[in-house]
Order: sequence, then structure tokens, then C-alpha cells
Amino acid sequence: MNSKKVDKIATSVLYAIAAIIVLILASLIAYILVRGIPHISWEFLTQPAKTFEVGGGIGIQLFNSFYLLIITMIISVPISLGAGIYLSEYAKKNWLTDFIRTAIEILSSLPSVVVGLFGFLIFVVQAGFGFSIISGALALTFFNLPLLTRNVEESLKAVHYTQREAGLALGLSRWETVLKVVVPEALPGILTGVILGAGRIFGEAAALIYTAGQSAPALDFTDWNPLNISSPLNIFRQAETLAVHIWKVNSEGTMPDGPQVSAGASAVLILAVLLFNILARFLGKKLHKKMTSA
Repeated sequence: MNSKKVDKIATSVLYAIAAIIVLILASLIAYILVRGIPHISWEFLTQPAKTFEVGGGIGIQLFNSFYLLIITMIISVPISLGAGIYLSEYAKKNWLTDFIRTAIEILSSLPSVVVGLFGFLIFVVQAGFGFSIISGALALTFFNLPLLTRNVEESLKAVHYTQREAGLALGLSRWETVLKVVVPEALPGILTGVILGAGRIFGEAAALIYTAGQSAPALDFTDWNPLNISSPLNIFRQAETLAVHIWKVNSEGTMPDGPQVSAGASAVLILAVLLFNILARFLGKKLHKKMTSA
């Protein structure tokens, strides 16, 4: 068999594998959406959940998911951006840098249950935050930091070195070159990593069971004082998220329409992640075009 036939066979096999993977993922998403979308309504998205009655919604759980995501990203994005810039632009190649990269790789492979138990011991018990949004956000920050830091570092490294030389040749300092030349060029890759991290956080359940709690207290959406326990902005209250609610309904739910609630909540979770990804990619391209005039 000559080399051309081998190349065609190998290419066909790779296309077939890619098609199978896409088909599996598309079938899974379609199955969840077909089962769940008929149960989605405005009342379902805004009403609180019911424990023993038919007709409960996911309003509080949906709000908790977005609020926890925002708090986590506010904490983790600046830290990971600084760490990625340091590792890519300033860190010298020595044993300490290799040790930091190895630690990041190990942390990124930790199971979410382990991160949740770590968060429970440190933030819930030792720090005294209890089951709360801040405990969940800090645990997810440890969960998210390794991936975001690695993504920022790789995105910055992908910028060609001639652009750094051009910035320095124009009289910019090293920091100004990084800030005004390298980071804008790497912004699409960084935003993609942030998006993937956000989607991972939005769908996370295991780590939050041990940190943010499994109950969703009633909230007063007219009270925006973050110090009040019933305020939606209070970060020291328990916060059952959408993913935890799905797990709870399927494992110990007592409502008569539990399967319908689970199907509808799963479809909302998938749609939210898809919508968030599409919107963020669109904004990332717009921002990159504006900052680089490309």
C-alpha cells in the first residue's frame, strides 16, 4: 500500500472519529433539550421550588448560580491573570518555576469532590463562613485557578516575540508592552479560557454540596442590603445552585413532578451555558477588534 492510500485511510478514520464524537455530544444535548424545554415557562424560571407540591420553579436556584458565578470570577480572574502574566513574561526558568507549573498541573487534575471537602474544612469549618456563597466561591476559585492560570500563560506565549520587540523598540517599558501589546493580542484566547471556566463553574455541583449548601432560603428581592440575611446579595447565606438542585431532585426529591422539574432545570442549565459561551465569544471578538484595530 502506497503512502497516498495510507494518508487517505488515516484521514478518513480521523474524520469518522470526529463525526462520532460530534454525534454523541449533539444527541446528548438534543435529548436533554427535547425532554426539558416543554417544561420551561416564565413561572418555572421565576417561582421558588416546592418540596411537596406540584408546580415548583427554579427561580432562586437560577439566581444563586449566576450570583455565585459572578463572585467566583471576580476573585479568580484577576489572580489568574496576574499569575499567568508573571509565568509567561517575568518568571525565569529555574526549579521554582518548574515546581509552580507542576503544582498547577496537579491542582487542575483534582476531583471536584476533593476540592469541596477541602473547602468544607478550610472555609466552612476553620474560617467560620459556614455553608455560604463565599465558601462556595472560594472553593471554586481553587478549582478554577489552575486552568485559568495555565490558559492565560499559554495565550500570552502564543503571541509572537516580534510584537514584544516592536513594543520595546517604540520606547515602551516592559510592563507597558505587556499591557498594551501582548495582553490585547492574547485577549481572545484568555476570554475563551474564562468562558470555559465559567461554564465549568456554572455546572459544578459536587464541590458546592460541601460549601454553598443544599438549601435555598427564601429571598426578598426588594431588599438589596447585602448585610440582611434575606437579601439576594448577602454572601454569607446558603445558596443551592441549579446543578445542586438537579442532583437533589434526582436523589432525594419529594415533589410529585420531580422528573419534570429535573428535566426542565437540566435544559435551562444547558441553554444558559450555551448562551453564555456564544455571547462571551461575540464580545471577545468585538473587544479584540477594538483594542488591536485588526
